[in-house]
Amino acid sequence: MAIYTKEEARKIMEKALSFSTADACEINISGSESGNIRYARNTVSTAGHRSNQTLVVQSNFGKKSGTATIDEFDDESLKKVVKRAEELAKLSPENPEFMAPLGPQTYDKSITFSEATAKITPEYRATVASSSIEPAAAKDITAAGFFNDSSSFSAMLNSSGLFAYNQETNSDFTVTMRTNDGTGSGWVSRDYNDISKFDAVEASNVAINKALMSKEAKAIEPGKYTVILEPAASIGLLGNMARAFNARTADEGRSFMSKEGGGTKLGEKIVDERINIWSDPLHPEVPTSTWNGAGQPLKKTSWVENGVVKNLAYSRYWAKEKGVDPVPFPNGFIMQGGDASLEDLIKSTKKGILVTRLWYIRTVDPQTLLYTGLTRDGTFYIENGKIKHPVKNFRFNESPIIMLNNLETLGKQVRMNGNLVPYMKVRDFTFTSLSDAV
Repeated sequence: MAIYTKEEARKIMEKALSFSTADACEINISGSESGNIRYARNTVSTAGHRSNQTLVVQSNFGKKSGTATIDEFDDESLKKVVKRAEELAKLSPENPEFMAPLGPQTYDKSITFSEATAKITPEYRATVASSSIEPAAAKDITAAGFFNDSSSFSAMLNSSGLFAYNQETNSDFTVTMRTNDGTGSGWVSRDYNDISKFDAVEASNVAINKALMSKEAKAIEPGKYTVILEPAASIGLLGNMARAFNARTADEGRSFMSKEGGGTKLGEKIVDERINIWSDPLHPEVPTSTWNGAGQPLKKTSWVENGVVKNLAYSRYWAKEKGVDPVPFPNGFIMQGGDASLEDLIKSTKKGILVTRLWYIRTVDPQTLLYTGLTRDGTFYIENGKIKHPVKNFRFNESPIIMLNNLETLGKQVRMNGNLVPYMKVRDFTFTSLSDAV
């Protein structure tokens, strides 16, 4: 059994903690039950179920730490793993940035668990696969996809009296559709805590239509274009920007959030005033655990408000060094959108490019957040408010900061990889060369 109730998890961790002789001890226990199905060339290739459980002990003597892991929870095994962690701690060098375990905390009750997701069956997974394979085959398209669902829990207990527990469910779906003549490709991704929000038929049809629309793409000149970015196109750039909201790297002059001559950009306007980014573990569309791996409570936090940097993330150690309160990194972010649909954005565009997805994103300059990468799986030329024809894929060089300063229109929000991201229309997006890849 990989899923333990709050009481069961606490009992196991208390037993492990009772064997500790260290100055401080932290126990983490987690487990999951997950199922998956994979298909390629319009045929299911693998399907399976996994059950995992893990207990991790961190023991401290002064500033020396040792960690050991085990997946058996009988008394002798718990004694063994605690002893091993203590042996390793005594052999370890001191950590100058060691922080003593947190004491008791108060957490909001999370909303990450869905009974329907936890009860997904192999038959349901097979239906998801057939919802892609059958319509694809009927249109001379080959489908390759993966669907995974999971139910999991995590819990923490330490010698300072902290106890935390969370249970959650997740589902992830992705499929690539390729036309059988090799000239068209479409792709879609969906992820939900609550499986009742997922429509495999709808998602698969999006990818099928993209594949058919992208057949026999034409080459056009690289350059600066007005682009409509679907959430899957912008999420990589926005995610890299979010990771720059780190107080320590900013204070040390190592990030975009560092100011020339010292200091940080906290309180400064860095993007268009329509940009608002925040995190909220209790948001109904993108809920997360209400505590992090360090046992810190996670609350609704504003990161960018009207284009202005409102918060940087401070670890406990760096907060102590700077004499401020810690601000933990979120598990996901939410970017405010608008009312425009994708169709509205296309209709309002005289000349531009619709981008389904960006991939293979790599850093060019971390100080300016300049990145490079490629479009894929459906790139289209827009003229006079209509998609005129597919175009060959591009390599791009762009910064999310420049992108968000060149914002024209915000569209509706869509969940993507546990975040909420809107469709966006942006001017002067830089494409540097063509790619022959479909």
